[in-house]
Amino acid sequence: MKEFWDNRYSDADYAYGKEPNAFFREQTDLLKPGNMLLPGEGEGRNAVYAARRGWQVKAIDYSEEGKRKAEQLAAEFGVSIKYEVNTIEKMRLQPTSYDAAAFIYVHLPADAMGTVVKNILQSLKKGGVILMEFFSKKQLGLDSGGPKSPDLLYTTEQVESWLTNTRISMFREAEIRLDEGLFHQGSAWVIQAVAIKE
Repeated sequence: MKEFWDNRYSDADYAYGKEPNAFFREQTDLLKPGNMLLPGEGEGRNAVYAARRGWQVKAIDYSEEGKRKAEQLAAEFGVSIKYEVNTIEKMRLQPTSYDAAAFIYVHLPADAMGTVVKNILQSLKKGGVILMEFFSKKQLGLDSGGPKSPDLLYTTEQVESWLTNTRISMFREAEIRLDEGLFHQGSAWVIQAVAIKE
């Protein structure tokens, strides 16, 4: 998996563009800046946007190429981010350290995803917010982006089950139009959630 992402991010162009994910931008703009955790951050488009908005950002990904591109993008915009190269499933997070976390288009088997989300939620302060956008199982067969394996796509029931001990303030499965670099283009089925740690 690391080799796949290093290869994808090795090109001079940004695989998913330099602009933040639309859902991430929309939801982040509603929050007061603080400390933000971004696991599976790739080339840094969301991390750099958050830093430009005044957030202190910790990004994690297992791609060295992703880190290189993220730091390059941060320098382009004159901001700094912390970026750790690590396996998301093995990341060690300090409890109650972050005001917000975002999990945007991360692809893990459902069982592993549930464990990772639990870890992220434990790292949030009380009242901290988690933003999530995943590809739905309805995305299977569409060529607008995302995994081709149903094991890496999710149902609303699965996503909701990961958000224990939270107050869900926004939750939907919807067909949207993606326009994110080379690899996210066209009509796509996604699950979006915003939850607040209780």
